[in-house]
Amino acid sequence: MNNKMLHMAAMVLMWVGGVNWGLVGLLQMNLVEAILGTGMLTNVVYILVGLSTVMAIMTHMGTCTVCMKKK
Repeated sequence: MNNKMLHMAAMVLMWVGGVNWGLVGLLQMNLVEAILGTGMLTNVVYILVGLSTVMAIMTHMGTCTVCMKKK
């Protein structure tokens, strides 16, 4: 898997995680569990969201055009 595909997969998973946490906070509704139920697959999704976030944090400064701009 090349870097662009890995980056896009991480971004999609972070969006899923962000939307899910927003729904949990606003409506007390867990979208991931509503779609997948509780169990191993849901845990895998949560782990992938967490790993995607760690990857994005670690690579952010090298890829972000906003952060790389000098004032």
